[in-house]
Amino acid sequence: MKRSSSVLAIAAGAVLVAAACGGGGGGQAAKVRVQLQWVPQAQFAGYYAALEQGYYKAENLDVTIVPGGPDVIPQQVGSAAGGPEFTTSWLPKVLEAREGGSDLVNIAQVFQRSGTLSVAWADSGIKSPADFKGKKVGVWDFGNEFEVTAAARKYGLEEGRDYEKVIQAFDMNAFLKREIDVAEAMIYNEYAQVLETVNPATGQLYQPSDMNVIDYNKEGTAMLQDGIFARASWLAEGNNKDVAIRFLRASFRGWIFCRDNPGACVDYVLKAGTALGKGHQTWQMNEINPLIWPSPNGIGIMDKALYDQTVRIAREAKILKADPSADAYRTDLAEEALKGIKEDAKGLNFQKGTVTVTEGGN
Repeated sequence: MKRSSSVLAIAAGAVLVAAACGGGGGGQAAKVRVQLQWVPQAQFAGYYAALEQGYYKAENLDVTIVPGGPDVIPQQVGSAAGGPEFTTSWLPKVLEAREGGSDLVNIAQVFQRSGTLSVAWADSGIKSPADFKGKKVGVWDFGNEFEVTAAARKYGLEEGRDYEKVIQAFDMNAFLKREIDVAEAMIYNEYAQVLETVNPATGQLYQPSDMNVIDYNKEGTAMLQDGIFARASWLAEGNNKDVAIRFLRASFRGWIFCRDNPGACVDYVLKAGTALGKGHQTWQMNEINPLIWPSPNGIGIMDKALYDQTVRIAREAKILKADPSADAYRTDLAEEALKGIKEDAKGLNFQKGTVTVTEGGN
């Protein structure tokens, strides 16, 4: 989620082919960039792991990871001619961009579940989007608010008429100061920031029991989030489809590594220069993995039912004017990438770990 003003680049080493996982042939390594949605954090750990573990190098790829931040809108950056070859973004944002002329195509759907929550204080009486009426409802803009808006509309509530929509900063300060009644939060980020804060009334960290949490997976308005996108025009050039397959294969292996070695992946993210501490990144890694695993069809393969749900909600919420064209996503590249992976790419036996919350996320 999210985006950045600073441009950090983390480049993979040069040339070399690894036979072990179907490497990309000899010759000069293909140079590609992947644009992240936000600053370095465990949300993107799989890409850092692929870099650190040499999976990109094994595919004869020289990969630069380009962080995002608050003034970078990935789907716009990724749509531009000459922009990064790969972009991570939320599906509904890209579908909206496609209506505006973007040719970004989803080539791998990494996250199988949504991480979006709305949180309210337990004493607020807000337990459902139906309770937004007459309240100040915090959301982020840039398309991050779609699930919240859709859930409110499900209960017949419209912003401006039934509740006041307040654009949050990308933190929980307004919520902690009770300037808004309910706040948007990612389960892997802002929700943890509240739990990492000392409650002045008790002198102890806030507890989950202090809040009412609305999970949009349970509300039925969850939309597919972090996927990997590429421009159709770029894919059509030369051997770029093969480059994309190799990039996906290495990235999938990175995510598999993070499922099985979350501690090491936290260290990779810290090495990349993340803004928040080890405790917070450990929480985040523990919450990111369940958004990916299990992946019953194999990591990266689009679940058609979840795709259709995303489109339906986007249409009902008037985010999209029409159904996307059939070429909005493709699974052939991810399917080909999976053929070269020897590790468990489904994670059907995945079990979420437990993490101790630390003050300030340190």
